[in-house]
Amino acid sequence: MSDEVQVMDPDWLVFHPNPKKPDFKLPEGAVDAHCHVFGPKDEFPFAPERKYTPCDAGKDQLYALRDHLGFSRNVIVQATCHGKDNRAMVDACRTAGDLARGIATVGPDITMEELEEMDAAGVRGVRFNFVKRLVDSTPKEVFLGIAEKIAKLDWHIVVYFEAQDLEELIPFLKQLPTVIVVDHMGRPDVSKGVDHPDFQRFVQLMEDVPTIWSKVTCPERLSEDGPDTGYADVIPFAKLIVETFPDRVLSGTDWPHPNMKSHMPDDGVLVDFIPKIATTPELQQKLLVDNPMRLYWAR
Repeated sequence: MSDEVQVMDPDWLVFHPNPKKPDFKLPEGAVDAHCHVFGPKDEFPFAPERKYTPCDAGKDQLYALRDHLGFSRNVIVQATCHGKDNRAMVDACRTAGDLARGIATVGPDITMEELEEMDAAGVRGVRFNFVKRLVDSTPKEVFLGIAEKIAKLDWHIVVYFEAQDLEELIPFLKQLPTVIVVDHMGRPDVSKGVDHPDFQRFVQLMEDVPTIWSKVTCPERLSEDGPDTGYADVIPFAKLIVETFPDRVLSGTDWPHPNMKSHMPDDGVLVDFIPKIATTPELQQKLLVDNPMRLYWAR
């Protein structure tokens, strides 16, 4: 690491300082299945190749938010600002003991010994990022090589892409040998409606491939109506996925909301979004407790 001074981007939006207490009471044992840690940079510097420099948002703040909102556990997804240096995420998992699991970002040179060490710390998968504005392109063969390694540990793969790129990715996704979890419903353009071929392509993929799961996360990223409506335009999309695939959905806050430009969401409001898309106690129990526990805490 160089002696570079890591200064937060001038247009960076810092996470909400005082989120509301949610009106919706989460079921006992609820899991925030998509969140991140940034640094703190003095202890865990950001990667030289990063595309953005965020604020510090470390494990202590994450776990204070967990308790405030009423979650019991977290799944911490490696943030792109840390590249393939998973130390901040692994440290947060170790600190939380059995209350956290992790998703790593690794390169083709990762060894089984290194993967097993992360497994012992609570890591249960890797993330493949195809969002071009966030990461440089990686050949599919590299990802397939990594997938073969992590399959030996019974890990799964989280994939992040945008709706317009799904059609090209489908053959690759069907080659992966593990469970696949898609971030944020594949980022649909909600202005097109749930019946648009772009979103229906994703629904059909979940129908065709029973190992594909979806996070019904980030209404604040997908919405065009914004927070004043409670992100109402995203509800039909997430509700459809939850009701069609109730045993293959996950929910999460996405704290501390990297690269938000329009506004910084109130995490309490995001929790109150959940009963709008999982409208019965049975669906809420699956989304928030049963599914993440089966995927991340089965061993």
